[in-house]
Amino acid sequence: MEIHQLEILRELGALGSVKAVADTLMVSPSAVSQQLAHLQRTVDVPLTRKEGRNLVLTEAGQVLADAGAAVVSAMADARGALGTYHGSPAGRVTLSGFHSAGQALFGPLARMLDRPGHPRIELSDEDVAQQDFPALTARYDLVLAHRMDHSPRWPTERVAVIPLAHEPLDVALPAGHPLARQDRVTVDDVGAEAWVTSHPGYSPADVLSAVAAVSSREPTIVHRINDYSTVAALVAAGGVVGLLPRYTAGPVLNPDIVLRPLEGISTRRRIDLLARPENLKRRAVVLVCEALEDIMAGLVQQG
Repeated sequence: MEIHQLEILRELGALGSVKAVADTLMVSPSAVSQQLAHLQRTVDVPLTRKEGRNLVLTEAGQVLADAGAAVVSAMADARGALGTYHGSPAGRVTLSGFHSAGQALFGPLARMLDRPGHPRIELSDEDVAQQDFPALTARYDLVLAHRMDHSPRWPTERVAVIPLAHEPLDVALPAGHPLARQDRVTVDDVGAEAWVTSHPGYSPADVLSAVAAVSSREPTIVHRINDYSTVAALVAAGGVVGLLPRYTAGPVLNPDIVLRPLEGISTRRRIDLLARPENLKRRAVVLVCEALEDIMAGLVQQG
């Protein structure tokens, strides 16, 4: 049993297929399968099973994968003690973010770190359904993720969680809409409106489902759009209302839109940084985390 085999098993648990593991580790699928076969020969219980065309972990495989994660983290501690892993603040850090967080945070982050001796960041956008964010930690050092308060918690036995913000989603109204004259709106106020909302599995759709449940009225959904800049443009054009995040929507707002708090239901989403525990032992990664915390704190203060 070797560490790189345990790492492959861990990635299979996170990503769900041999091909995804091979793509992430930049090796061939056959190399992944070969290492998994070598590992299987060292234990007496099945570690994987077929599920359709995919190879997934058995319960025993997941236990061993979790133990392997602890070994990898311990190795990171050992490297840190020798000063070879933890120390450099100027290392490469990969970061993925969902679209609204990227619009609000990526520019300020790039400006803040664009100095000698600071981490070299590589940014990507990954706007996935809430349950799919933890798996992205297999591909990136840091993952900006969001979930609603009532959603399942992140699997903290596998990923570290750094809270950044507890952000309300507000009702976005055309500036000339009668409800725009109010300081806040209720579920009854907006229950009969036509909506632009997200695809299922994303925060706006979750909030609108709660609106429907409380008002006992099926919402009229005209458009399903995940990109907040497009949502803002449609609201500004008139004919629909939507939901936009209070702190991170700044880049997409314009004078033709107003945001109003929605009373009567929980509309808050949690914005968190997710990471493999061993990544947080690198000084460069920690510096990026601290920079994101500072930027988000500024946005919350402005909101």
